[in-house]
Amino acid sequence: MKIANRQWLGFLVGILGIVLFSSKAVMVKLLYQRDVPMITALFLRMVFSFPFYVFILISTSKKNTNTRVSTKEYLWIVFFGFTGYYLASLFDFIGLTYIKASLERVILFVYPTIVLLFNYLFLKEKISKQQLIATMVTYLGIAITFGAELSISGANVLLGGFFVLLSAITYASYLVGSGWLLPKIGVVRFTSIVMLVSCICVFIHYAITSETSILEYSSEVYILGFLIAILATVIPSFLVSWSIKLISSSNFAILASLGPVSTIVLAVIFLDEYLSFFQLLGTLIVIVGVLLISKHKR
Repeated sequence: MKIANRQWLGFLVGILGIVLFSSKAVMVKLLYQRDVPMITALFLRMVFSFPFYVFILISTSKKNTNTRVSTKEYLWIVFFGFTGYYLASLFDFIGLTYIKASLERVILFVYPTIVLLFNYLFLKEKISKQQLIATMVTYLGIAITFGAELSISGANVLLGGFFVLLSAITYASYLVGSGWLLPKIGVVRFTSIVMLVSCICVFIHYAITSETSILEYSSEVYILGFLIAILATVIPSFLVSWSIKLISSSNFAILASLGPVSTIVLAVIFLDEYLSFFQLLGTLIVIVGVLLISKHKR
């Protein structure tokens, strides 16, 4: 494939993956509009994702028969599956019960700043002056966005924002902590395992806490759950990996700025959400800040 065609394909695949990822929050809000409890919505996402990740794990394991994983490494994988996907997903779904889908995406978008901080605290990586300024710009944007929403929707915005921020923190900790396992196990295989761990955690959570039967909902609820699992979880995860392979992670980081924008557009179309001028301004500032961090990241 010619380099130019490879670049174009990488950008198109990346954009599609980002838009599909961005649709997750919108579809979750659509489930909430149909009186689906938070844990049931999360359960639907995981139960439909589960067989796909089992298939992927079996397929990749056959190709990696020479790779031996120790008991200690498996325990770390379970830990990362619990924190990086189960807790991150749980906090995210809780936060979405309080705030708009568009605001949720803006908060999650700041996870590179948290990765930067964790790398500084635990891996002793220095933060450059440009990165520090970019981080300050990012959180200025968050403050503007939330200040404007707080005046409209009240204190629940703070609670919802807090849970979504917890989601970003747990996901960032997973990214920082799991890096040493990826070269040995492989990205696809590792992701499949931690996703299966997360699915099992959600199944246990649902069995313990749910007071409603999973069979009592309308067909559109199950369709939405299936779409969240496949269109907004499984498919985009591989599209993003493919895009990064074609155009590099630094170029993909630029594309990733489309995430909050696409969520805002989808939320306007399907949820009748809107953002005020100051919220849009804050979102733009957040995008600029994260792009600056991605540009100067080693």
